[in-house]
Amino acid sequence: MQNFQAFLAPAKINLFLHITGRRADGYHTLQSVFQLLDFYDIIHLKLTKTGEIKRIKNINGVPESQDLCALAASVLQKKTGCKLGVEFAVEKRIPMGGGLGGGSSDAATVLLALNYLWQLNLSRQELMQIGLSLGADVPIFIFGQNAWAEGIGEQLTAIDLKPSYYVVLTPPVHVSTRDVFANSTLTKDTKPLKMADFSRDTNSEVFGNDLEKIVCTEFPAVASTLKWLSHFELKAGGRARMSGSGASVFLALNSKQKADEILAQKPGNCTGFVANGLNKHPLFDLAK
Repeated sequence: MQNFQAFLAPAKINLFLHITGRRADGYHTLQSVFQLLDFYDIIHLKLTKTGEIKRIKNINGVPESQDLCALAASVLQKKTGCKLGVEFAVEKRIPMGGGLGGGSSDAATVLLALNYLWQLNLSRQELMQIGLSLGADVPIFIFGQNAWAEGIGEQLTAIDLKPSYYVVLTPPVHVSTRDVFANSTLTKDTKPLKMADFSRDTNSEVFGNDLEKIVCTEFPAVASTLKWLSHFELKAGGRARMSGSGASVFLALNSKQKADEILAQKPGNCTGFVANGLNKHPLFDLAK
């Protein structure tokens, strides 16, 4: 793609996800740990002087009017009064509707990259505020480090995580985050925990995913994929879990060879990949 520059948008997983309450505005409060992965969408950007924001490659199921990349560029442009435009294309690798943050990550990468390319010089905190207006998961990718999250996911504290490889499997279903949070059986009163508790034992039974039971009930394919992956827990020394609101599930391992061996046996109806945990977002240095 001539004159386009490529920028990486990493996936994330939630190592646990607890719903601790619900605010008056309908948003749920939570606690989670976000782990960035070295598995990426690729965002191709070309600056223009027309002021127009234009997508040049369609994404199945995502009209341009609902594309978070287009929305991110538009909000940034309006916020700063920038007269420049951009043409963009998204090379999708992160499964949509998998709880891996693909759309949010794409939007964050657009904000980080255009802040640099348009020479806007907004701070990381300013970009995170803009990102939050696009979605609760966008700020973590602008924050750019693995994080303990509270609030609606926007209150972030950097956390050191042990190096791990992850087998990530995605069954052929698309889970709506909104529908999961609207489910009448969702508990919203998990007792808040402290970051130090997680640091001591990431595999403790205390840490789980409050959405997992609901999604597994509504989507048998998620339940069966999670059950299949759980057969390898002894080899991993930890639990197979669902990420976010699903449908993707994952298992952490200390060896890429073990992870690759498990992936090679995956059920035929799933897509999957092996990824290493990242310490920092590849575009971390584009913001201060």
